[in-house]
Amino acid sequence: MMCGMAIVAALTFSSCATIFGGTRYTFVVNSHPGDAKLVITNKKGREVFSGNTPATVRLKSGAGYFSPARYTVKFTKPGYEEFTMPIHFKLNGWYFGNILIGGAVGMLVVDPLTGGMWKVGNADKQIYKTLKPQAGTEPSLTIIDVEHVDGAMKERLVKIN
Repeated sequence: MMCGMAIVAALTFSSCATIFGGTRYTFVVNSHPGDAKLVITNKKGREVFSGNTPATVRLKSGAGYFSPARYTVKFTKPGYEEFTMPIHFKLNGWYFGNILIGGAVGMLVVDPLTGGMWKVGNADKQIYKTLKPQAGTEPSLTIIDVEHVDGAMKERLVKIN
């Protein structure tokens, strides 16, 4: 009896976008030069993350009932220009799978409440920014041992003969 009720509950409260897309996304954020101050705020201006690069951050895709999340990522470092970029979410195609699988409960309740109806819209989940030196500062060369480079940066390396 309990097993049957669990199966009925799972089918009733399931939703396509939440199951197949998820409700949180992991972003790897890095910069050159490294150790830049990193602040991420949500669409209400509330700080959701503060730290230094490199960083790994999990962000919610939803910001309330039928409302996608939006974030602002700000990089700062003394001697370099401040840089900000948005992260926003768009409608997840799996949301329409509720017509066939999740039904009205998935389409009108679960996916809108959990944020599963939204997916990353404009940003790569690996964010890398080269900061520009402020006017009047001398450019410098930084040499980094390849053993101290994270995976996201290693993928962007180009071999020089």
